[in-house]
Amino acid sequence: MNIPAIAIHGGSGTITFNPEDSELKKQYLNALNNALAEGFGMLTKGYSARESVCKAVTILEDCDLFNAGKGSVFTAKGRHEMDAAIMDGSTLKAGAVAGLRGVKNPVLVAYDLLLHTPLVMIAGEQAIEYARQKDFKFESDSYFYTQLRHDQWQQLKGNSEMKLDHSGEGAKFGTVGAVAVDADGNVAAATSTGGMTNKTWGRVGDSPLIGAGTYANNKTCAISCTGHGEYFIRGVVAYDVSCLMEYAGMSLKQATDMVIHQKLQKMEGEGGLIAVDPLGNISMPFNTEGMYRGMKNKTDSFTQIL
Repeated sequence: MNIPAIAIHGGSGTITFNPEDSELKKQYLNALNNALAEGFGMLTKGYSARESVCKAVTILEDCDLFNAGKGSVFTAKGRHEMDAAIMDGSTLKAGAVAGLRGVKNPVLVAYDLLLHTPLVMIAGEQAIEYARQKDFKFESDSYFYTQLRHDQWQQLKGNSEMKLDHSGEGAKFGTVGAVAVDADGNVAAATSTGGMTNKTWGRVGDSPLIGAGTYANNKTCAISCTGHGEYFIRGVVAYDVSCLMEYAGMSLKQATDMVIHQKLQKMEGEGGLIAVDPLGNISMPFNTEGMYRGMKNKTDSFTQIL
């Protein structure tokens, strides 16, 4: 066993860094390392896996480098609509939100659903009202504005999202997530995203959908996905990994590699995932140019953005 352990991601697909971008690369690595350190620190202090993944994702939501929380992309109407989910592998309880606007940390609202209601998912205006009634922190539109995301939106304005254009860099990276196993062998996963740049019609991707972009089960593993959500939804990617482990007897690495490098690619889907099993084994496959990712346990620590 190599527990406790945690892994995080900041999205698949990569920004093309120029030689003069060393400071920006350092900022990404620092953000990932900070989330890893905080999440793992909680695990070593006896906190649960679900508390640790929630903390790690909250930290990434507060960083404007990623497409979640503060750095969320712009919709076709120039707004920010955010989705998040969290799942506890020991109980199979989950909480998820979609289409939140103005909420500083969507993952905290999802976590509140898991802890205090029998519901799994709420969306849109009623989800916003729920967050207000529970006194979650709201921010003004200016808090979520970043020049990078605004520029990406300007490049895509007028394009039809129905084409799922892979050339839009803003749609290819930035979703954040965390998976962890605690000292008791319980696993959990959390994912948060601003969705797809220039999205319309209330589009919801895979991140808040249990079994598609987020899943956790103590029998198998915890998974958080990133990539083109429609393909992850069609492939039920997160649950598919768990099924291959539970019913086909595959290892974590075998199952994740098959789903990302075979099944997803046959569908022409791009993306990756992070996963951890109850023994502390971690897998982080992707079929894109790169994936912002990192992992940490008692003996190893790793972060990489390409």
